[in-house]
Amino acid sequence: MVDRLRRNLLIGVPAALMLRPFAGAAQAPLRIEITEGVVEPMPFAAPGFVPDSAAAADLAARITQVVIADLTGTGLFREIPSAAHIGRISNFDAPVAFADWKAINAQALITGAVGTSGDRAQVRFRLWDVFAQQGLGEGLKFEGAAASWRRLAHKVADAVYSRLTGESGYFDSKVAFIAASGPKDARRKQLAIMDYDGANAVMLTDGSALVLTPRLSQSASQVLYTSYERGAPKVMLMQAGGGSRTVIDDTSGMTFAPRFSPDGKRAIFSKSVGTGSDIFVKSLGGRGETQLTRTSSIDTAPCFSPDGNQIVFESDRGGTQQIYVMPASGGEAQRISFGAGRYATPVWSPRGDMIAFTKIDGGRFHIGVMRTDGSGEKLLTGSYLDEGPSWAPNGRVLMFFRESPGSGGGPQLYSVDITGRNLRQVPTAGFASDPSWSGLLS
Repeated sequence: MVDRLRRNLLIGVPAALMLRPFAGAAQAPLRIEITEGVVEPMPFAAPGFVPDSAAAADLAARITQVVIADLTGTGLFREIPSAAHIGRISNFDAPVAFADWKAINAQALITGAVGTSGDRAQVRFRLWDVFAQQGLGEGLKFEGAAASWRRLAHKVADAVYSRLTGESGYFDSKVAFIAASGPKDARRKQLAIMDYDGANAVMLTDGSALVLTPRLSQSASQVLYTSYERGAPKVMLMQAGGGSRTVIDDTSGMTFAPRFSPDGKRAIFSKSVGTGSDIFVKSLGGRGETQLTRTSSIDTAPCFSPDGNQIVFESDRGGTQQIYVMPASGGEAQRISFGAGRYATPVWSPRGDMIAFTKIDGGRFHIGVMRTDGSGEKLLTGSYLDEGPSWAPNGRVLMFFRESPGSGGGPQLYSVDITGRNLRQVPTAGFASDPSWSGLLS
């Protein structure tokens, strides 16, 4: 078959978290700019969030550490470790002794407090410009189930990231992926979902049938994927948390490489037709199906633009595997990839400004990005096998999988930002491939 299928899925989102501003403060100009050049990480301090009781102490410590890990993991921020702190924060509402934090060269200071009430938790925090000696925006308060404390921490980090970069965050999000185990010639593959940082991984299928290419809806409430449980590959729809599954197209022919439309109401996918494959779109709430391409070639891996007006896909209609863009209603397709080698798995950025892709050239695989007209191509990675990019909700980071060679090798998830910096492995319990990033959770 052509294209390596991937998909998005999601698991149940915990009880809704509430966000409210409190105690307004003057806005200051402290800001880190994301550019194509080398970014010197901004030094910040995040003393342990203050617990409102002994029972909240452990929770406060864990939330503080996740906030720190989120921010330092971007490569844009550098934590000044607690051992270097001169000042201490023992009362969230007490005035900040800015001189203590200026002395250790902290440009930003994050202070917080954590409280619990039964099975609920509350986090208050403020972000300070140390040298200007004032708060950056308003303090914020998040509330939610204590069991969802990691989401509370991610929301704090998202707010800090947004204030300091001017970009929306991406930490409070989910990633669907394929969890693999066993020897290379007999891999057991399961549909799984986790937090963006690898925590809270949950298996959604039992591994009895081969599954491929998960695709999460933006709201992380549904997942499309390709399953072999009926013999030939078929696109399936699963609700949040697993459970019942629906076949998207139960007619003859193989279906694969699905994705959601931006509004989550339709599925776009490839279906085998003759010796090739064409692109189809179908409403998830009805029976109607529309064929968008009609060629004797292999058209696959379709992806909508964020406004829903265009579709990017890969095709060998010109003799080699390349990337094309066409109107969302079908019609004439325009080739946009013209570099050396072959191109696959195109994915439109949620910002609408770029397309990520897999490139195969000279025996190496690369993850790259280009503008939507094909200009400005930039390769971000390269190895024995890098494949399957998926965008973070803010369009600034990509996750993909990298396969290691040899009999004991296997795929692992990695992330990289769009400047090609900060390549990092995403921790998973075993082999993992085909990542699919959700939007920010509500």
